[in-house]
Amino acid sequence: MGTTLRAHPWAADIGVALLVQLVVSVPWLIPRPAGSSPATLLAYGLTALTVLPLVWRRRAPVTVLAAVLCAQVLYGVAADGPGQTLPYTSMVALYSLAACTPSPLRQVTGGLTLAVAAVSVVGRGRDDWLRELMLTLVVFAASYAFGRLTHTRQAYTRAVEERARAVEERSAELERANRIEAEQAAARERARIAREMHDILSHAVSIMVVQAEAGPVAVRVAPERAEAAFDAISETGREAMTQLRQMLGLLRDAPSDPDVSRGPQPTIGELPRLVERVGRSGLSVAYETTGRPHSLPPVLEATAYRIVQEALTNIVKHAHARHARVRLHYQEQELTLTITDDGRGRPGPAARTAGHGLIGIQERAAAHGGSVTAGPGPDGTGFSVRAVLLITPAEASGVAS
Repeated sequence: MGTTLRAHPWAADIGVALLVQLVVSVPWLIPRPAGSSPATLLAYGLTALTVLPLVWRRRAPVTVLAAVLCAQVLYGVAADGPGQTLPYTSMVALYSLAACTPSPLRQVTGGLTLAVAAVSVVGRGRDDWLRELMLTLVVFAASYAFGRLTHTRQAYTRAVEERARAVEERSAELERANRIEAEQAAARERARIAREMHDILSHAVSIMVVQAEAGPVAVRVAPERAEAAFDAISETGREAMTQLRQMLGLLRDAPSDPDVSRGPQPTIGELPRLVERVGRSGLSVAYETTGRPHSLPPVLEATAYRIVQEALTNIVKHAHARHARVRLHYQEQELTLTITDDGRGRPGPAARTAGHGLIGIQERAAAHGGSVTAGPGPDGTGFSVRAVLLITPAEASGVAS
């Protein structure tokens, strides 16, 4: 109901005017006692004239109050009709003034209205003028007070509605932000999966290609080496298939699939096996650790494994090297991986921008706040990749606990 009245203010004001008109018409509807002022048509018309301005009470409250007071003065001068128990039209007009008018104008106009009403009561010269004066002041003061209460309530309602709209807009904004964050998280997850699959497939295919190319030659020269090459091909393929099944099984989220292994991510402890497998391709790989080895977060161990795997894959595919070295240096707050070879190498700037392998290594290291440098080896020959992975205090405490 309140929403309907706010949506149609003209209808509300006309309804108020009709209600007031009905109230002030009561003296014309009941029998008049003997000796009372006659209820003439002129008096009724002037009474309606005092009510008519109330239709505009909220659009021009000061003007409406002045018009009502003037109409009441005219009624008292031109028609000696039935009186009213209370000055209803003045009360409604003063109420509207208190509810809809800004502060300075409201206070001045309200004070003048009370003064005019007091002068009017005293000017009649009746014997009970004091009682009538007190009643008039109380009625007008009450009308003004109710108007101020209405103004306060409406202001509070508007504030609550604005706050609700702000909360709704904020909720919509948070929903949009959450949706964007979810999309970004999905994109990051897709990129991570793509890197994992690239590492797995690139490493496996590179080893298998090298072994397959060397197989025909080994069959003629050293059959035992050919057999070892074929064993390496099958082992590399089986391991790649196992890792791919693990990854795709997690994506499918099918725990009931008996063929899906839920093995953990690779760890640093598996690097010797990786080095041994790469060594079967004809590349001699040395592996060493320095510093004081200690427990690392699983995600950092998986990152270290993938970085070494990618670096060795690049050596097998591009370097045409005979020897390579993998070195892990442990420190309290960081782990340094150094992978070098004696192959043909590439210039430093070109190496940093060539292919996706080094880019993937850089992205993995950056995810742990680390950095990667790649370029010619220490003596100017071959190629070297050095990755520094930082161990944050939170990660270190998590491992310790």
